[in-house]
Amino acid sequence: MIGILALQGSFAEHSEILRSLGVEFVLVREKETLKDITHLIIPGGESTTMMKLLRKFGMWDLLVQQITKKKIKILGTCAGTILISKLIPDCGFRVERNAYGGQQSSFIAELDSKEFSNLQGIFIRAPKITLNKNFDQKNILASHKDTPVLIEGDNFIAMSFHPELSEEVRIHEYFLSSS
Repeated sequence: MIGILALQGSFAEHSEILRSLGVEFVLVREKETLKDITHLIIPGGESTTMMKLLRKFGMWDLLVQQITKKKIKILGTCAGTILISKLIPDCGFRVERNAYGGQQSSFIAELDSKEFSNLQGIFIRAPKITLNKNFDQKNILASHKDTPVLIEGDNFIAMSFHPELSEEVRIHEYFLSSS
């Protein structure tokens, strides 16, 4: 089952993308729903608020357990990427919050990608992804000015930008095609 974390952030925009793809999904707002999820989208929004709500509703530990046992795949956009870096201690990267500037510094940029042609990214208070030395360079799916902005790990896809705010669906399709 596909789930979208719907505690805070741009979950409605991710819902629209999945609807446009004809994909069934559930909005995850409680621990019981999280138990049946195989793929989870963590939207952009406010990472600190999402983390507090995940803990408050008893979902954090269950999510860590499902990730550790590789029972769940995660797609994180912006704040979702920040949460991935905290949920998966050995994810192979770290983030610097708001590294591209505050709200007033938001921008749209063409991205370099071998996987997705003509890919644009919408950056809003975006985190910078810094890879650890052992991170496999072939798992960089897109970059901006030689900085990774879309990466893939064993059971996650993390990005600094917001595909859910454009008509970009290819990243969601790629994520959903992973078993």
